[in-house]
Amino acid sequence: MKSYRHVGSMIRWLQFLLLLVVCWMVMTFTHEVGHILAGWVAGGHLHSADLRPWHLPQSHFEPNPHPLITLWGVPLLGIAIPVLIAVIVRHRLAWMIAHFCILSNGIYLAVAWYTGDSHLDTARLFAAGSSPVIVGIYCALTISTGYLRFRRDCINFISDAPTNERKKTHAQSQ
Repeated sequence: MKSYRHVGSMIRWLQFLLLLVVCWMVMTFTHEVGHILAGWVAGGHLHSADLRPWHLPQSHFEPNPHPLITLWGVPLLGIAIPVLIAVIVRHRLAWMIAHFCILSNGIYLAVAWYTGDSHLDTARLFAAGSSPVIVGIYCALTISTGYLRFRRDCINFISDAPTNERKKTHAQSQ
């Protein structure tokens, strides 16, 4: 009997790891799509783009007449797209992915700010004229909200709680 539980637990952890890979792929894709869509809206010409999730996705606009719009497209659309999909799909795994995207976009800007790497988005946001206060507020809101919700999603996914109980818990928190 114990071996069945052990196998079930291992399968659950493997499913969780696979879900984290999916979360990463969705986040990197929507992150870069945010740049691309915002760049096009701002009148930029897409020179090159790499959307492969096993690379650090990137896009380059030449010219980019409004870099601030192109750069802010990531934190806004990189969250809005997964959340909109979760609202439409209405499934707990879609929400888990959306919460991961909220958390990871905030962490990305915060870590990029801390490192000061001129090739990352935060330094480029500041160079384009974005306010550090606005970026700080964005990071605080997304990291705190994303962490609390993604953590809850992870606990619910990994736990042995019945599916109906997880759905009820998720519905109450939305």
